[in-house]
Amino acid sequence: MTPAEILRFALRGLSANKLRSALTTLGIMIGVGAVIILVAVGNGSSEAIKKSISKLGANSLTISKSTSGGGRSGGFGGPPGMGGNRSGASSQSSGPRTQAHDLTIEDAKALVSSTDAPSVKSSSPVVTSSSVTSTYSGTSHSINEFVGTYASYFEASDKVVAEGTAFSQDDVTSGSKVMVIGTTVATDLFGTVDPLGKQINVGGVMFTVSGVLKSSGSSSSSFQDADDVAIAPLSAVQQSITGYGGLDEILVSATSATTVNSAQSEVTQILNQRHGISGSASADFQILNSASLQETVTSSTKTFTVLLGAVAAISLLVGGIGITNIMLVTVTERTREIGIRKAIGAPKGAILGQFIAEATVLSLVGGILGVAIGLLGSFFKIVGIQPVIVPSSVALALGVSVAIGLFFGSYPANRAAKLRPIEALRHQ
Repeated sequence: MTPAEILRFALRGLSANKLRSALTTLGIMIGVGAVIILVAVGNGSSEAIKKSISKLGANSLTISKSTSGGGRSGGFGGPPGMGGNRSGASSQSSGPRTQAHDLTIEDAKALVSSTDAPSVKSSSPVVTSSSVTSTYSGTSHSINEFVGTYASYFEASDKVVAEGTAFSQDDVTSGSKVMVIGTTVATDLFGTVDPLGKQINVGGVMFTVSGVLKSSGSSSSSFQDADDVAIAPLSAVQQSITGYGGLDEILVSATSATTVNSAQSEVTQILNQRHGISGSASADFQILNSASLQETVTSSTKTFTVLLGAVAAISLLVGGIGITNIMLVTVTERTREIGIRKAIGAPKGAILGQFIAEATVLSLVGGILGVAIGLLGSFFKIVGIQPVIVPSSVALALGVSVAIGLFFGSYPANRAAKLRPIEALRHQ
C-alpha cells in the first residue's frame, strides 16, 4: 500500500468515531497551548523585570546608605522607582562596625574629581520625597516620587525628555524652581493642556514645568508607576521640600558598559577612604550594580520559565497516555476488520502504518490547534503580565506533540499488526 492509501484508511478510521477523536485531540491541544502560554508568561515576566531594572541605566551604579549598619558594598537592593528596599540584601560582615556616615554632596563630587576613578563618567547626588502633593488650577495630584538631583541624572538614569528641555547645571547652581515631570503627572494635573511653562504648586512652592519625560511604558506588572515622577534641581528641592540632610543616594554613570565593575571598585575605594572604613570594618554604604543585577535576574527568570514549561509539559504527557488508551480501544473494536484485511493479503506494515498514522494525525491536529490557542492567548494579559512568545517553545511544543503520537501510538499499532488473521476473524 502507498502512504496515501495508508493515510486515507487512517482518516476513515478516525472519522468513524468523531467525538472520541475530538476529545483525544482536545487533550493534546490543551497540553501544547499550556506549554506555549506558560513559557510566554515566564518570558514576559522576565522582560518586565529587566525593563524595570534598565530604567536605572545600563552603565549605572546606585550608591545608598546601608541602613543595616553592617552591609558591604556591592549588595543588591531595590532601585528607586521599583518599590525595592534600599537597604538591599547585602552580606553582613563579622568585622567591627564603624560609625555610619551620611552620603553627602561632597562624596558625589569626590567620585568625579578624583584621579582614582577614571572609569566614572558622572556622579549625581539624589534626594527623594514620596507622595508629594502638587496642585494646578484646582486639580491635585500626589506625585509618587519627587527627585532632586543634578543635570547629569537624566543621562545616567536613562531618562529621556520627550517634550521641552531638561534643567541645566546652572539651574542647580542658582536653585531655579524648574521641574521635569513624568507622563502620569502631566496627564493627571493638566489633562489635554500643554504643561510646558505652566507652574505647579508643590508643597506651597511654585515650580515651572520645563519638560515632560518620555513614557517608560510601565504597567500593572511593574513594581510601581515609573511615570509618576518629577525631577527638579537638587538645591531647589532641598530648600523647599527635603531640607539639607544627607543624600538618599548617589547615581554614578560609568564610562561604558565594560567599565561598570571597574567603576564600582574605584567608587568603593574612594568612599571607604572618605568614611574612614578600613580593614575588616563594615561599609556604611552599599552599591547596586545594575549590570550584575540584570544578569542575576535573567538567570533566575530563565529557571522560572523552564519550571513553568515543565509543569505544562505534564499535560502533554497526560494527552499522550490518552492517545494510547483510545488507540487500544480502537484496536479492540476493529479486531475483526484487521483480521479480514490480513486474510485478503494486507501486509503487517500496512496495518502498523495505519494505526500509527491515526495516532499521529490526532496529535498533529491537536498540536496545531494548541499552537493557535497559545498564540491567541499571548495577546491577553495574565495576572497582570503581558506574555511574550518564545518562538522555540512553539516549534518544540508542536514537535513534541507529533513525537507523542508516534511514541504512544506505536504500541497499539504494533499490537494490531501482530494479530493472527484466524484469531481476529473469530473475534465478535
